[in-house]
Amino acid sequence: MPTTLLPTSRGGADPRPERERPPAPGPRRPRSAMQRSQARAAWLFLTPFLIVTAVFTAIPVVAAMGMSLTDLTSREIRTPFAVDFVGLDNFIAVLGDAGFQRSAANTALFVILCVPLSIAFGLALALLLNKGIRRLRTFFRAAAYLPVITNIVAAAVIWKYAFAPLGPVNSALESWELAGPNWLGDPGSAVTTVVMLGVWRNIGTCMVLFLAGLQAIPEQVYEAAAVDGATASRRLWSITLPLLRPTTLLVTVLMTVSFLSIFEEPYLLTAGGPLGATRSIALWVYEQFGFGNTAASMAGSFLLIAFVSVVAVVQFRFLRPKN
Repeated sequence: MPTTLLPTSRGGADPRPERERPPAPGPRRPRSAMQRSQARAAWLFLTPFLIVTAVFTAIPVVAAMGMSLTDLTSREIRTPFAVDFVGLDNFIAVLGDAGFQRSAANTALFVILCVPLSIAFGLALALLLNKGIRRLRTFFRAAAYLPVITNIVAAAVIWKYAFAPLGPVNSALESWELAGPNWLGDPGSAVTTVVMLGVWRNIGTCMVLFLAGLQAIPEQVYEAAAVDGATASRRLWSITLPLLRPTTLLVTVLMTVSFLSIFEEPYLLTAGGPLGATRSIALWVYEQFGFGNTAASMAGSFLLIAFVSVVAVVQFRFLRPKN
């Protein structure tokens, strides 16, 4: 039976038989009473979340942006409308501040050191716990994830004791006839200590995400590669790592955002010292707020958000899997 060709959206004709073509779009039907009831119920359940988000997120963000455009200090907190509008002067002043520039450099150093180390150790643990370790696998998984759920204040207290000049770490080094440094008093050693604490806290998160990615890879792929004679290292480089690329992108973005906004580790271990060697942008913002420079701290907060957003967009742009 001859078939008629109907024009398609691209101006051509649909070669399929008429009985196989999808129905032509008709006028939009009004929603039924049940659909309207379901929509009202959905909005009813969403309303508490929207209210909480507006009160504790949206309104404070708008207020902070307004403060960053004024000369507000702690003295004018009770009279916030008696301040002068200064536009972008606070942002320009913060970017030109030597302390902020030093904090930005420290933050970049934390990202450069902590992100690759966290990803590398997390991937290594995931590979071991996925197939390398057969006995007590659940115990080791829980032990590796324990630092993530450990209270950071308690962990920092233990680390300060362990890395004190006469603490267990230096005592162990002395037993090996090695001179232990002043871990928290020397700028270089303080950065190393903060990096170790940050990596220790985040390895578990990387491990869990990589484990999920590894378990999503079909086992038949490895079996076929083994039949073809591929060695374990070859399967790792040619199968595991390429198929883990979406997971690696997620882990990289999460870790980068986490260390760009690092605060607890330098604050609890060194309070930004010595000599500002471990002061991050988030810690600088916190200190400026404590000093009463409210507008400057708000401007620094939005600059940090801008940095995080730009880095995340760049990472998604260049690290996402190619189709």
